[in-house]
Amino acid sequence: MIEAYLRLPRAGFLLDVDLSLPETGITALFGASGCGKTTVLRAIAGLERAAGRVAMGDAVWQDDAAGHFVPTHRRALGYVIQEAALFPHRDVRGNLDFGRRRLRDGEQRIELDQVVSLLGIGPLMPRRTDTLSGGERQRVAIARALASSPRLLLLDEPLAALDERRKAEVLPYLERLHEELAIPMIYVSHSIAEVTRLAHRMVLMDAGRVVAHGPLADMLARLDLPTARGEEAGVVLDAVVAERDERWQLARLQFASADQGVWARDHGVPVGRPVRVRILARDVSVASVRLVGTSIGNQLQGTVEEIAEDEHPALSLVRVRVGRLPVLARVSRRSAHSLGLVPGLPVWVQVKAVALMEGPSAPGLVKDPAS
Repeated sequence: MIEAYLRLPRAGFLLDVDLSLPETGITALFGASGCGKTTVLRAIAGLERAAGRVAMGDAVWQDDAAGHFVPTHRRALGYVIQEAALFPHRDVRGNLDFGRRRLRDGEQRIELDQVVSLLGIGPLMPRRTDTLSGGERQRVAIARALASSPRLLLLDEPLAALDERRKAEVLPYLERLHEELAIPMIYVSHSIAEVTRLAHRMVLMDAGRVVAHGPLADMLARLDLPTARGEEAGVVLDAVVAERDERWQLARLQFASADQGVWARDHGVPVGRPVRVRILARDVSVASVRLVGTSIGNQLQGTVEEIAEDEHPALSLVRVRVGRLPVLARVSRRSAHSLGLVPGLPVWVQVKAVALMEGPSAPGLVKDPAS
């Protein structure tokens, strides 16, 4: 387990967190700017001296009760920040060599050649860092952090300084790193789009405290959390590509925990490939019966599970259980009243758009109306 019991006074709030995270997958620290996400990351790295305890498995990096504190340079971790912070007087190879200096004898867990290949930076090795694009610089910064074979990778909003095109360039590489290196990551972000693309778990923070934490799919489906508000509210579901319709250029995505699926544009993902599907609440409507004569091809049968108020008093959020999977719908309060929506009511949900996140080799986030 990754343990972080931290307490530190900050301007405007007291950081007070108690986290136990598995040593697998990607955990997102999510919340508004200034809520304490970066402070947690810096304290885990030893860059901020918070009171408490920090450990990863059998390696205890801080234990104030025992008077024990391991400085940052002796912690088996890599750290990537918003700005790449590369050495301008070194080429890419020189920057990676600097990262390898932290590697102790017998501690190499990650082959540098593999990192270079996974991040696609082989052709960049002889280039000066001031000639690189923003996306290239961040890939080199990640490679440098991995060069020391860390047991844990900390990423502090690594895409925040990039435009959307450069973000789309870097995201697939982060997915590949997780898939092939199996190194745990803690990823700080206030971008729900990045979190839904990458994370397996979410820690939601506010004013220095943990509001809630758990598997990403469970967190996004909770109507009592701020993540269920706003235009980005929605769910993330696991699916597999079940079939491809070459005539209409569509692919059917079968949900892992429901005997139903959705159609989306076919982007060449092989049949049998696991995928992640994101469905936004604004793209879902509710009907009491299955509709005919509609352009919306994705209709799923389910049961109303919970109804909550939305940000605007004219709107409601409805969580519908489809098999064992949750789907969120944003409807007007008037529609909810006219349909008689109450928990336990059988309904049909119409999914007007699907965002397909392919996985470790994902070419990008694909918006699929399929209608």
